[in-house]
Amino acid sequence: MKLRRTLYLKFLFIYVLFGIACVIVIATFASQRTLKHLTDRTASSLYREATLIASNYAVQIYDKDEGAKADAELQLQAIDTYISANVWIINNAGRVLFDSRQATDYYDAPVYGDFDPAATGGYYMTGDFYGAFEEETLSVFSPITSNFKVIGYVIIHQPMKSITESRNEILNIMFVTTGVILILSLAVLLGFTTFVYQPLRKITKAAEEYAKGNMTYTLKESHTHDEMGYLAGTLEYMASEIAKSEENQKKFIANVSHDFRSPLTSMKGYLNAMLDGTIPPEMHEKYISIVSNETDRLTKLTNGLLELNTLSSRGSMILEVSDFDINGVIKRTAEIFGGTCTEKKINIELVLTGKRLYVMADMGKIQQVLYNLLDNAIKFSHTNSIIKIETTEKSEKIFVSVKDYGIGIPKESLGKIFDRFYKTDLSRGKDKKGTGLGLSIVKEIIQAHGENINVISTESVGTEFIFTLPKSKRES
Repeated sequence: MKLRRTLYLKFLFIYVLFGIACVIVIATFASQRTLKHLTDRTASSLYREATLIASNYAVQIYDKDEGAKADAELQLQAIDTYISANVWIINNAGRVLFDSRQATDYYDAPVYGDFDPAATGGYYMTGDFYGAFEEETLSVFSPITSNFKVIGYVIIHQPMKSITESRNEILNIMFVTTGVILILSLAVLLGFTTFVYQPLRKITKAAEEYAKGNMTYTLKESHTHDEMGYLAGTLEYMASEIAKSEENQKKFIANVSHDFRSPLTSMKGYLNAMLDGTIPPEMHEKYISIVSNETDRLTKLTNGLLELNTLSSRGSMILEVSDFDINGVIKRTAEIFGGTCTEKKINIELVLTGKRLYVMADMGKIQQVLYNLLDNAIKFSHTNSIIKIETTEKSEKIFVSVKDYGIGIPKESLGKIFDRFYKTDLSRGKDKKGTGLGLSIVKEIIQAHGENINVISTESVGTEFIFTLPKSKRES
């Protein structure tokens, strides 16, 4: 499967789209709203000036007293200079009675008969004011009243150019700020690429390699200490466990094949020899007995494999847990080996705590554990030796020990004795009928109970197996 860069391209597309959207929003919506806001604010300021003029100076323009009129004109010109805006006074007919920036003759003054404040729907308008100006202008007006009648209007004109320039300065600040934000966003995108996307690509590549069966592929991201490193480490650990599982499976198949092939080859050889007369009839009974023993060993091996397969299915193993006397089970199991112990001159010594010691476990499977441990102990013990079985109670746990004084287990083999089919070199000479599955079954049963089993052994001194069981609440 080819690795696609869709995730990175999506983030890059979103980043570019975000940048374009910011520019469009600033150039359109923000530009219009800013201009409207500045226009409203300027118009409001000029309206206050127009209202002040209408209340204090405008009426004097209508006065026949030339002195008063001249004083009013001087005041209006001073206001023009102060606010940098052209001040007009027009009558109801639209005739300009006063212009702060040029002399006005009543008969030659321009007339704007189309001017209708009510039609504007407010107190200001923008445009060329009926052709009076060549550039766009903001015109603010306020009525002049006398004797409760409107006799004219104060109109203040200011070019929109200054407002537009203020708008552009604000937009420039917005564009610069947006640019800084985009640069910071780019830094975040680069950080995402370095710390998230690239490690994720490596992890994806590793997953593909593992899916192909290349469990030796090394993932270099596993050294980091963040979530990505944890994911990489977990994936690599999973691959190593799968590799181990495959290796164990190969060994398992090889061991099964070997353990089945050897007795089958032997049995076939003996039977063919008897059929073709190589082995005389008087020897048939001996070799039939050997074939029978090999058949028993194959049956035992097959049963052990089936049982181990059942026990290995964690969660599916059914335990019939009950309260029972572990001391009684130990005694009954020891009695089973009475004949074998007499034959090898081995004495089983029981050191049991109390007359009865109740545990909470599956009695049948625990008896199987004791049987396998005791069978091993007898098998590898010397003639005229002792096997010691002991029970002790500690911290709501019952400890069961099976100890022999036989050949022991080499130090290098202690970590492998619970593996399937494993036999130490020292045991191979004595364990002719063994399958190498007994201790594996023992461990599976104990672990199914949620308990532990340990081994202590010294070569040529002896071996001790100790396992725990939960103590029953029943009184002993």
